[in-house]
Amino acid sequence: MNSRNRDLLVLTKKAAMNAEELEHEIELLNDLLYLVESCNTVCIANEIVDLNQYKIIQKIYLVRQLLKDSHLKPFVFICNKN
Repeated sequence: MNSRNRDLLVLTKKAAMNAEELEHEIELLNDLLYLVESCNTVCIANEIVDLNQYKIIQKIYLVRQLLKDSHLKPFVFICNKN
């Protein structure tokens, strides 16, 4: 199985959609999700709130480094900027 393929629930406004149109729609969604879920994009969209040092870390390389750590200290939170 291709790593870019996944199980998706696709809801459309059309009452009937043929298999070709559905495959094309799923292909476009997979391409979009592949780009959005990249490590760099995740690091841009999130920040680290460290209550131990009273700091908010927003630099991409520091966020990436902390996300790669398997064990975060207590009171260190990953927050979405939205």
